[in-house]
Amino acid sequence: MKNFYIFSFLLLLLLLPILASCHEKQVYIVYFGGHNGERALHEIEENHHSYLMSVKESEEEARSSLIYSYKHSINGFAALLTPHEASKLSELEEVVSVYKSEPRKYRLQTTRSWEFSGVEESVQPNSLNKDDLLLKARYGKDVIIGVLDSGLWPESKSFSDEGLGPIPKSWKGICQSGDAFNSSNCNKKIIGARYYIKGYEQYYGPLNRTLDYLSPRDKDGHGTHTSSTAGGRKVPNVSAIGGFASGTASGGAPLARLAMYKVCWAIPKEGKEDGNTCFDEDMLAAMDDAIADGVDVISISIGTKEPQPFDQDSIAIGALHAVKKNIVVSCSAGNSGPAPSTLSNTAPWIITVGASSVDRAFLSPVILGNGKKFTGQTVTPYNLEKKMYPLVYAGQVINSNVTKDVAGQCLPGSLLPKKAKGKIVICLRGNGTRVGKGGEVKRAGGIGYILGNNKANGAELVADPHFLPATAVDYKSAVQILNYINSTKSPVAYIVPAKTVLHSKPAPYMASFTSRGPSAVAPHILKPDITAPGLNILAAWSGGSSPTKLDIDDRVVEYNIISGTSMSCPHVGGAAALLKAIHPTWSSAAIRSALITSAGLRNNVGEQITDASGKPADPFQFGGGHFRPSKAADPGLVYDASYQDYLLFLCASGIKDLDKSFKCPKKSHLPNSLNYPSLAIPNLNGTVTVSRRLTNVGGPKSVYFASAKPPLGFSVEISPPVLSFKRVGSKRTFTITVKARSDMSDSIPKDQYVFGWYSWNDGIHNVRSPIAVKLA
Repeated sequence: MKNFYIFSFLLLLLLLPILASCHEKQVYIVYFGGHNGERALHEIEENHHSYLMSVKESEEEARSSLIYSYKHSINGFAALLTPHEASKLSELEEVVSVYKSEPRKYRLQTTRSWEFSGVEESVQPNSLNKDDLLLKARYGKDVIIGVLDSGLWPESKSFSDEGLGPIPKSWKGICQSGDAFNSSNCNKKIIGARYYIKGYEQYYGPLNRTLDYLSPRDKDGHGTHTSSTAGGRKVPNVSAIGGFASGTASGGAPLARLAMYKVCWAIPKEGKEDGNTCFDEDMLAAMDDAIADGVDVISISIGTKEPQPFDQDSIAIGALHAVKKNIVVSCSAGNSGPAPSTLSNTAPWIITVGASSVDRAFLSPVILGNGKKFTGQTVTPYNLEKKMYPLVYAGQVINSNVTKDVAGQCLPGSLLPKKAKGKIVICLRGNGTRVGKGGEVKRAGGIGYILGNNKANGAELVADPHFLPATAVDYKSAVQILNYINSTKSPVAYIVPAKTVLHSKPAPYMASFTSRGPSAVAPHILKPDITAPGLNILAAWSGGSSPTKLDIDDRVVEYNIISGTSMSCPHVGGAAALLKAIHPTWSSAAIRSALITSAGLRNNVGEQITDASGKPADPFQFGGGHFRPSKAADPGLVYDASYQDYLLFLCASGIKDLDKSFKCPKKSHLPNSLNYPSLAIPNLNGTVTVSRRLTNVGGPKSVYFASAKPPLGFSVEISPPVLSFKRVGSKRTFTITVKARSDMSDSIPKDQYVFGWYSWNDGIHNVRSPIAVKLA
């Protein structure tokens, strides 16, 4: 028996390294840069296998470990490796970077908006002025928008191909079959659809087909919403549940073609309301295919919670290859606001989009027993009988096991039915989902539900399709309602049924959730670039999902109202498609410049755009301002940049070899010397002078005059102050010198950014750029 134990112990010692090795294996991306076009696709894959052979024990193990071989524009592969194997590959001279695929690193960032932005969709084609943007752009006809997301619902009317001509000859993509999806689900509108799941399944195992479709079909709703926002057809007489926001739904470029690249999937054992997950290796494969397929614009409403270095950020790497092919890439800024330095997708070759409101509200006031009335918003289809109902704070009707810190937040199972039944319950934002809190009130027998903002959410009101009569109120109103409850023996309230109100004021204002600058990865680039509608946006929805995505919700809708920078990103994707249609030779940088420098700074009452609490917003929230696509079509001047300019920026930022074929100059540039349509100086010590280059895209023989609104405590000098352009396409260079004013040293905030502007004006065009400066 003793010998048996000794033998077992020795066997375990022999197996431990093998077991540890298996346990340690994870997916890594090995990135080489780009392809030079000299190798066939099978040769590229064999080359990638050879690298795996150099670190694996056998050919069989090398081949079985390969997950993706990126063969079109991106040169690299994703494979199952141990940390030791990954380290060995990273030491090779030809390897740019090796980074681990992190589960949950990337997640999705979750009509009237186009009309409010100056792209009218409510008028008939025969009544359009010849200068109308949609007419000039031919409604985005034949521009191809690629969307990376959770799939789409092809039966939606927003994806009808009625009246569309043949698929553009430039298109090389496919329609991939799978669960409840085949080639017949593509048409002349949805011209391509693919899905990417190898990375997801490597981590989670085979997809649970009750959670999601193993196909491009959308069982979430997010991808259907974003793709229809960017390029959906005009669909009259649509509305959200309850008949809210009724009218004509339309994408920004209604005659553009769409291609879906499904890269985001349901997370096992988590509710869909908590979002999907999207893996590095799957997204890189999708972007590699999208570039080869022939898209003109890529819209990506996906981001990270933590900022990622550019050489380990799959979206940034894929987007760099896209802009090399002159593809515009629009990405969401993220939903981690209002804290500073929370941005996703800050690479300068990406258009980074924040989220703001539109001038439409879904008003549902709360009336208290003392006669006070508080504005609220909702899109619940359920109404109360017109009378007063008992009103309680959630913290007064909780189970005894609920901790004090979450007492008022109506988390699942927290409310006591015998105390909540028949009452209106006010719950506070914090942990849990907004609609889920209402679900808990309903479970406990509550008759109605008031969602009170916390201080961080301020006055931002998100309209949700609740399960019972409900409304959302701002922070100040929530405090007053709680004070009323605490000071009244028998508090009562009534929730007035909601109605859609247009031309609400002020609008736009910045959403509190929109992520803020400065960029933690590249502080010398001012981000975000721009803001667009992202609060309470109506668009198409999946028939495989409910409007709230909660398990307890069995309702099905064709159109839904949701919020997030996920919604603002495709607005800019659609606008970029219109600009591509009008200016097919413009670079992606020129299109970004046109959008930034033409953006608006004022709301519909003529004042500066504010945040959700009514305080003045700044360029770290909105970049150049609120997007105005019609103005962007004729910007006058643009700040252009090439692929090589971006490589020089990377050199200046300390990333020397993202493209191995490019050698960094011996004399390094400053990162903020990139020809960008804004200026960020994170640590000013003395004086900084940078140069910029303008290209005339307006009229010939144009003369522009410089002006500046310097940041508080600084001086801004532009030289020369006058620029003359003899012809369209001619270029002129100028310098901007920024320094702290000695006579105002006491007024400059320490460790804080201050903001200003500089502009070029010819009497017709005002080409404005934001400035952000902080002292060292």
